[in-house]
Amino acid sequence: MAKTRGSSYERSMELASRPLRNNPNAYSRERVGSFSEHSLHSAYTSNAGFRDGSSWDSCMTRVPYATLIATIICVIGVGIFCVSINRGLSLSFLLFDEVFNLRLLWLEHVKIFFVIMAASMAAMGVMILFVGCLATGATRHKVYRAWRARVGGRISCAIFMVITYIMFFVWIFLKVVLSIVVVIYSTFWQLCSSTRVSEEQQCIDLRQFDFSFPERVRHQDLMICEANKKKLFCKDYVEKAEVMFIFATFAVFLIVLSLVHYLMCLSANYAHIRDQEKFQELQELQYLADPDGLTSSKDRF
Repeated sequence: MAKTRGSSYERSMELASRPLRNNPNAYSRERVGSFSEHSLHSAYTSNAGFRDGSSWDSCMTRVPYATLIATIICVIGVGIFCVSINRGLSLSFLLFDEVFNLRLLWLEHVKIFFVIMAASMAAMGVMILFVGCLATGATRHKVYRAWRARVGGRISCAIFMVITYIMFFVWIFLKVVLSIVVVIYSTFWQLCSSTRVSEEQQCIDLRQFDFSFPERVRHQDLMICEANKKKLFCKDYVEKAEVMFIFATFAVFLIVLSLVHYLMCLSANYAHIRDQEKFQELQELQYLADPDGLTSSKDRF
């Protein structure tokens, strides 16, 4: 009996003398890291679920809310932009074709280019959201544990930041162009709604705006006097195209706003991935200071 007690005592002393990392009964770095984040390791899953709450709470801590909001804004802006710019350019093509007797075939290519650019913007937003998911909460601790993984994560964030900066200036330029188009169409609509045109039935004189028309437009076509052409110009095309381009400008504003959000989120994700090793050390210190687990990190980017 004394020999059994002695052997048990010696085994306990041997386990106690082992380092923390090699002791299976003590909390290693991985287990301490899993204490503040949910279910990183299979051995700790049941305890983490019991201490930290339900699996729903675990999923909610992995959602990059800021990046998700930016993606929703981006998708809404892209959807409005595709519909409005497609309709606005189609009305502009018909306007020049039926009123000014000029076929601008390049407008069809511009329309296709804008739709492709908007779709690419939506795809980039989804990819940035995926990067944000990998860099958020417990998922970050699981994915970016190795040094190479952290380097890859930082490079991906840096690449998306550069692309986002470039797209930001591209969409700002497009917003300026659309604002000019809106001003031109608003001026045309003011001419249509003026008293001398709507009541006195005078001609719509666009000769003072000849600088805004292609050079192939004939000078006499800038005088719209026929009732049928007045209706086509004012009611059928200018009024509707103005509304479409206003919606397109608003959509571009939403896309620019989402790009600003993306830049902030990518910067935060870059910092989180870079400091991942420091976070693990802080979690170990957190457990030593708070062994009951009353506090936990709440990363949201």
